[in-house]
Amino acid sequence: MLHLPLYVQGAWLVGAMMFIFGLKGMGSPTTARKGIVWAGVGMLVAIIGTFLVPDLNNIALILLALVMGASAAWISGKKVQMTDMPQMVAIYNGMGGGAAAAIAAIEFAKAGRLHESHDTVTVVLAVLGALIGSVSFTGSCVAFAKLQGLMKKAHRLPAQNFVNIGLAVLAVVLGVLMVISAPAGIALVVAFFVVALVLGVVVTMPIGGADMPVVISLFNAFTGLAVGFEGYVLSNPALIIAGIVVGAAGTLLTQLMAKAMNRPISNILFTPITGEAQGGAAIEGTMKELNAMDAAALMRYASKVIIVPGYGMAVAHAQHKVWEMAGLLEKAGVEVKFAIHPVAGRMPGHMNVLLAEAGVPYDKIFDLEEINEEFAQADVALIIGANDVVNPSARTDKSSPIYGMPILNADAAQNVIVIKRGKGTGYSGVENALFYTDNCRMLYGDAQPMAGEIIQNLKTLE
Repeated sequence: MLHLPLYVQGAWLVGAMMFIFGLKGMGSPTTARKGIVWAGVGMLVAIIGTFLVPDLNNIALILLALVMGASAAWISGKKVQMTDMPQMVAIYNGMGGGAAAAIAAIEFAKAGRLHESHDTVTVVLAVLGALIGSVSFTGSCVAFAKLQGLMKKAHRLPAQNFVNIGLAVLAVVLGVLMVISAPAGIALVVAFFVVALVLGVVVTMPIGGADMPVVISLFNAFTGLAVGFEGYVLSNPALIIAGIVVGAAGTLLTQLMAKAMNRPISNILFTPITGEAQGGAAIEGTMKELNAMDAAALMRYASKVIIVPGYGMAVAHAQHKVWEMAGLLEKAGVEVKFAIHPVAGRMPGHMNVLLAEAGVPYDKIFDLEEINEEFAQADVALIIGANDVVNPSARTDKSSPIYGMPILNADAAQNVIVIKRGKGTGYSGVENALFYTDNCRMLYGDAQPMAGEIIQNLKTLE
């Protein structure tokens, strides 16, 4: 371990503590902004502490990297749409994993310096950080490409699971050889990183949009652990604490997301929902349509309306129109609530972020456990671009890929209105039995213009 001045270690420790306070603040919508500020100040303190390290080398390159990174973050942060936030989170998360892997690569490239100046435990942690960070980097890049629409479909290799396991075993074997070879040759180091990077790509390629929220949170956990391990290698308490906290938070979130889908993480990785045609029992009946005027009348003269937003609302940038519509209903005396499924959208909290951006008060947004019993008392359940999270097949059809997944009980409402772009299936590829029930009506079209039409009709009913 390096022996650094107390003022350097103190700055890093203060920065790390501010990371913790910041993360705690991000746990609630009311304190999230303050939490982000705390974390940002903590990062600034940690950076200043780094510049106080005696005999620091390559200061010009460090400053150049800071300027480039800060500029890219500032510009992208200003330009990115709220609906594009999932892919931004994915790529930023990948950059963190890539940075951790790059730190290890530089240490291994120093002609055995890592082996000569550190104990075996440190070398092992460096290898683990490199492996996890590399997988997180390329996996997050693939997730970004899927969310951005650059990669239109899932790609599954022949014997996919054997390839996954084979690459993982090979990466571990190469990592063990790096630990015991003291120092590792450049060819071995390059082979290890190539296999680790390819593993991240191959594991993520077959995973479809339905599983993407869990994948993003899983890679977030990976990045945190990788950063924590490499922080130990660099004797940097700020990286250690921040990395482990983020890793722990990401792990807990991944477990919660997997539980919300009633699918183990291993099932998501090795038996992903690809978005292609899936199994399930045949559904009888037909979808019944209604127009915007009928939808407006049903909600205008209802006592209680529960709105279920989904990815279709995000794609259509319809959150502001939806909130305007909800405001008109409330003005008419209708009770309006929003129901959010834990895996709605393409990242954890995606719908919450969009609704908050539109100005929806936090006390009108409810998660699955809080709202599910109220659907039976609702006159109308309005589904906006959601599919799998309201599919009753998850309760009744054991042959369905989503069987057992907790869903929002929208089908229990007296009337169900579904705003949907077309008659296709959702990202899981599973036909939605809700759309064929007697109490469900379909309003076809993009969410924003359809919400706009409903608004215009509501105004005529005042």
